[in-house]
Amino acid sequence: MRTGEPLPAVDDVLAAVATGLWHWNTASGLVTADAEAARLLGFPSEPSAFTVAQTRDRIHPVDWNEVAGIVRLAAAEGTIAEARIRIVDEQGHILRTVRSRSKPSFDHERRTYDIIGTLQEVTEPVPGTPAGRSAVHGDWRRSREAFLLDAGRALAEARSTAEVLRVAAGLSMPGFSLDGLAVFAVVGDRLTVIGHHGQQLSEGAPFFNMPLNTDYPAVDVVRTGRAVYLSSPKQYSSRYPLTWPIAKPFGRRSWAFLPLTAGGRTMGAWMAAFAYPVAFTPDERAVLTTVARMLAQALSRAEAADSERELTDGLQRSMLPRLGPEVPGMTMAARYIPTGGGLQVGGDWYDLIPLPCSGSRTQPAGGRYALVIGDVQGHDVTAAGLMGQLRIALRAYAAEGHRPDAVLTRASRFLHGITAGPDPRFATCLYVEAEPESGRLEIARAGHPNATIRMPDGTVLERPTAGGLPLGIDPDATYPTTRFVLERDEILMLCTDGLIETGGHDLESGCKRIRTILEQHGHDLEELADALVQGVHGPSSHHLTGPLTDRREDDIAVLLMRRTVQDTGDGTLAMRRPARRTALNVAQTEPERIAEARQLLRALLHDWASADQVDSAVLLISETVTNVLLHTDTDALLLAEISGAPGRRRLRVEVTDSGDALPRRRCPGELACGGRGLVLIEGLADAWGVDPRGKGKCVWFELHEQPHEQLQEQLLQQN
Repeated sequence: MRTGEPLPAVDDVLAAVATGLWHWNTASGLVTADAEAARLLGFPSEPSAFTVAQTRDRIHPVDWNEVAGIVRLAAAEGTIAEARIRIVDEQGHILRTVRSRSKPSFDHERRTYDIIGTLQEVTEPVPGTPAGRSAVHGDWRRSREAFLLDAGRALAEARSTAEVLRVAAGLSMPGFSLDGLAVFAVVGDRLTVIGHHGQQLSEGAPFFNMPLNTDYPAVDVVRTGRAVYLSSPKQYSSRYPLTWPIAKPFGRRSWAFLPLTAGGRTMGAWMAAFAYPVAFTPDERAVLTTVARMLAQALSRAEAADSERELTDGLQRSMLPRLGPEVPGMTMAARYIPTGGGLQVGGDWYDLIPLPCSGSRTQPAGGRYALVIGDVQGHDVTAAGLMGQLRIALRAYAAEGHRPDAVLTRASRFLHGITAGPDPRFATCLYVEAEPESGRLEIARAGHPNATIRMPDGTVLERPTAGGLPLGIDPDATYPTTRFVLERDEILMLCTDGLIETGGHDLESGCKRIRTILEQHGHDLEELADALVQGVHGPSSHHLTGPLTDRREDDIAVLLMRRTVQDTGDGTLAMRRPARRTALNVAQTEPERIAEARQLLRALLHDWASADQVDSAVLLISETVTNVLLHTDTDALLLAEISGAPGRRRLRVEVTDSGDALPRRRCPGELACGGRGLVLIEGLADAWGVDPRGKGKCVWFELHEQPHEQLQEQLLQQN
């Protein structure tokens, strides 16, 4: 063509290269096409205007969705929208593949798109080839969809910022692999790196603390909210000459910087760097943009979760006490595990309170301490707040010198007063007043699980104690107390119901699980506390599920106390074999506690050689305690003790009352309803007697353990 000759018309040029021209305005809802564009779309070859529905019927459904996303992305970035589109006929059969290049614009006031572009028929690329990789369908399409599903699932499961960054570092995109990445976050008026992969960065590197006016791609992205794609080092150095010398040593060839936007707020930027040139086609940009959006949502959720976790942990730490300095005569260990769901904060608590000296409410602690454990109803912030108030109230009442029953009565009245309204709450509590030097314990219980005793030889007993209603239900509730002695090297365990029931356990199966752990551990309280928690939340808990299908979790609080005795150095402590003993008071108004006495004795005799002797002991204890309740007006005090070496031990049971009348032996007839108590004792016990006391009497009996060899010999003789 000679200089000065006019250029051919645009329509002639487009017709010569078999390229159609089309225009789509979403405000009018019409797609205008010239003759070639109409033919490529499967319509008659003449200039026409079609509705959006008519046009959509001619485009493969998957490609229509692809085009919609590419157009939105190009309009946001101000770039060209390019895509490969499959054209179908009325039956859905693919006629041809066309290449679309368009320039979309978006009217923010009218919220409409105006798109003008070209269509040109292309040959379908062979899947797996470099040409096929840039297409929006074929192998690369399926790989991309699988990658986005995997990445979305992994990011959705991340629960903390560290987990999100770990997932981001492991991303392997289809068709183009990352050589390095970095996540930038806005902190005040600066941009800093919060996570990176594929490069060595020291804390003093310039990327860790950049003002928001720095000439750097990530800063531009944060300021404008628009992505920056740099396909070559030349493009990088020309656009950002000041920071190019810092990026050059890493040896990258292409970079993509994308905004991390969540909830309309740009919280940072994501850099994806490549060791080879990347053209950043619309399809590649769509993948990177989708990943950046998922990453921003994951980081936003993780940031909220981290803040929430920090808040709840701080709240719980501030409300739970530290056991403080060592207490003479006893060692302590405690654990608190919040519930696995929600805010991970709840109403369980424990406390150790120094008590004033007897007879003085103003002097400092004088060898007495209160151990408290409780559980406020619920697993929310309200429960945590009530727990804090109730704990402070209990400490105040205890510091005034009140006895355990009075402390719980006042606490119940206090909780009832502050929870009266549309959302009433209650709390269970176990309050123990302990004298470490003597081992005397006085317990008051408000609807809470009983205390458990682990003896030095591994025997575990659930210690029945009198109790009342949970706190906050009845402001005038009373709480009876139970007294007993904790022997040297015995361990007292107090826990909330979460330790018993978490994992689908009921009261029976949960207590059995705890008993097994207590029997196997006990040398070190800290190890025992860890073992109890691991038994509920550790890997082994999944193999020891309870009978209930509901495996809901609950808060767990555990408080352990061991009574220790100082060794005088004369050898007497080592020579003394610790006796296994227990005591129980059965009041006239509590005949049902006779069943507790039977259970307590069976637990005490759990490793006794003769099962028949165990049955005899249970029968005799029922007779002696029942006789006190029937023939006197006083309470019965039961004391059972096992002493001696295994295989040759002695069981001594004493039942004491304050009645004056001594039991006497009778000769009942066949139809008599009573009078056989002493006959049974004489026939089953190895020794027995009645000892008068200063006031009252003591009926006692003994059973001597028969070794296994002697039992076998007796069985052979009987056979």
